Amino acid sequence: MLRAFGIGGRDLGANPIEELLHELGIWALRFLIATLAITPLRDWIGKPWPLMLRRMLGLFAFFYVLLHFIVWLVVDQELYWSGILVDIAKRPFITIGFAAFVLLIPLAITSTNGMMRRLGNRWKSLHRLVYVCAVLGVWHFYWLVKSDVREPLMYAGILAVLLGWRIWQARRRKQRPTAEKAKSPSTSSG
Repeated sequence: MLRAFGIGGRDLGANPIEELLHELGIWALRFLIATLAITPLRDWIGKPWPLMLRRMLGLFAFFYVLLHFIVWLVVDQELYWSGILVDIAKRPFITIGFAAFVLLIPLAITSTNGMMRRLGNRWKSLHRLVYVCAVLGVWHFYWLVKSDVREPLMYAGILAVLLGWRIWQARRRKQRPTAEKAKSPSTSSG
C-alpha cells in the first residue's frame, strides 16, 4: 500500500508514524517545487508542453499534503481535538504547516477549467498563493528538523532560485515597455 505513495520498499524504522509523516511531507514539498519549476522549464526549452503538467503536479502536491495532514490528525494525534488545537497554536512548525495546508485548499478547489473561467483574472491572483505555500512548506520542514538542516536548506535554495527567477522575469517585463518607448521616435511636432 505505501509503495503506491513512494514510501514502500524500505523499513520505516523505530517510529513508523514519524517516518510516514516525513515521507508524505517531503513528497508534498517535491511536487510543490516541481509545480513551481514548470514555468521556468517552459521558458528555458521554449516549448509550451510542460504547462500541461503543472495542474497535475499541483494536485499531487495537495494530495500528499492532505495525506500528511490526515496521518498527523488521525494516526499520530488519534483525533484528540484539544491536543491538536494546542499543537497548532503552540508549536510553530505545526502552525506554519497548517497554514500552508489551509492556503492550498482553495488552490485545489479552483484548479478546474470551469473555476478558471468563473474567476477570470482573480484566478491568477488566487493561485499566486502557491508561492506563499511553498515558502511555508520549506519553513515548516526547516523548523521540524532539529539538527541536520541540510535537506531543508537544499529545498530552500531551490525555492529561492525559482522565486528569484520569477522576480527577475517580472522586472524584465516591466523594463521592456520602458525600453521600447525610449527607442521609438517621438511623434509630437514642435
